[in-house]
Amino acid sequence: SLMDRNVPDVSPFIKGSAEEAKKRFQLAMLDIDSLLDNYDVITKSGGDNVRLYLGTQGVKSNMFGVMKVLKSLKEEADDIVEYSEAMDEFEAYLFQAEGAAYQSMFIEHSSAKGTPESMLKTARADVTSMRKFMSVLAKQLNVEELKVDSLPMVVAGGGGVEVRGRSRGT
Repeated sequence: SLMDRNVPDVSPFIKGSAEEAKKRFQLAMLDIDSLLDNYDVITKSGGDNVRLYLGTQGVKSNMFGVMKVLKSLKEEADDIVEYSEAMDEFEAYLFQAEGAAYQSMFIEHSSAKGTPESMLKTARADVTSMRKFMSVLAKQLNVEELKVDSLPMVVAGGGGVEVRGRSRGT
């Protein structure tokens, strides 16, 4: 789980080979799949954990710097216009999900209508939409989508809840 303090940081993406970028994108999709598969467990302690998986809080997720990764792969796409449109939609849902997750932490103390639960529900819907655009991008790049085992091992530890998923090719 990315919430485990022992998980190593993800290096900032520095434009390298297309193969390195595609691998990073595959790992980012796995992190989002893990977030969606374990959303209720991950959100028990609040919106910051969603932001951790989105790569907008901390540097544990392969989503960290994902826009640089996607922009570096633009020339690899089958159809650059369709790829660019999907990338824009992906980015919009990423920002919406991040904003809703962030708001969930403070909404109780603001005059805004809603609850932390309603904001996390909104964030989940945005992440789900974002993941659909990741599939469009993967298809454009001819990148295989890896799968997280459908039954992740959940281990309660001293530092909270740890969610583990093992990846395997399809």
